[in-house]
Amino acid sequence: MSDQIASPMTVDAGEVEAGGSLASDAWKALRRNPVFWISAALITLFVVMSIFPGLFTDKDPAAGNLANSLKPPGDGAIFGHDRQGYDIYARTVYGARSSILVGFLATTSTMIVGVAIGVFSGYFGGWIDMLLSRLTDIFFAIPLLLGALLFLATFPNDSSTPYLLIVLKVVAALAVLGWPSNARLMRSSVLQVKPQEYVQAARALGATPWRIIRSHIMPNAFAPVLVVSSINLGVYISVEATLSFLGIGLTPPAISWGVSISEALTAMRAAPHALFFPSLFLSMAVLAFILLGDAVRDAFDPKSR
Repeated sequence: MSDQIASPMTVDAGEVEAGGSLASDAWKALRRNPVFWISAALITLFVVMSIFPGLFTDKDPAAGNLANSLKPPGDGAIFGHDRQGYDIYARTVYGARSSILVGFLATTSTMIVGVAIGVFSGYFGGWIDMLLSRLTDIFFAIPLLLGALLFLATFPNDSSTPYLLIVLKVVAALAVLGWPSNARLMRSSVLQVKPQEYVQAARALGATPWRIIRSHIMPNAFAPVLVVSSINLGVYISVEATLSFLGIGLTPPAISWGVSISEALTAMRAAPHALFFPSLFLSMAVLAFILLGDAVRDAFDPKSR
């Protein structure tokens, strides 16, 4: 996933001072980008939907009535009903919570671990770099989807498993296997920032390694990881949907778009609407985060301005 950016984007202190801070310049570029506003609006909609689903529907997503099984849209159900008689619109709205929650938690976890390992590896070098780089290579060699399948198969869920634990298992699987791309990207960024004059000057003045990392390394090396993490958030949502579709990610009683898609496949020909609506919302969410990542990448890349 880190391959989506060919090389880290760093700027030296003189360039930042001449044109304002990197963050302020990026924000100015973002404000002029309509893609940013479209993606931000969609993401805001999905986040509000996941936090306050009651604003969008007053129906219980777990209240099924077999008398309504596979009914098409209409009669008070704008998206129709699924095989179990659940209101598809209600389940689609409530499904945003699990999918968005997994995406945010997995992205945050992989970013924290990846940034920490990448900074230590790139800044201190030597045997620390060699040890952490080999550890990163080991985890990077494990396919994300296959590794998550094995991880979740080792810790299966049942009907008594609490909702939060079901979500955290999926997040743990993605976090354990998803950090290497961020670590390699952060290490590469640190290696480009480390030889800069302002870093050498801070070291000559007696600044501690922690102060150098906090004040000089991180502000100039973090942008590529932020961009990739924005894109990866959409990727993790789609991975969660894939795992749930296979019956090993989020499982009932949890409600997610992946679970809804999996349940809809059994009656896809008789009730295509049961598959269409959760798939549409999933696609829109993933696309929104990918577009946001592209907009942030263009904003932080001086060559695009």
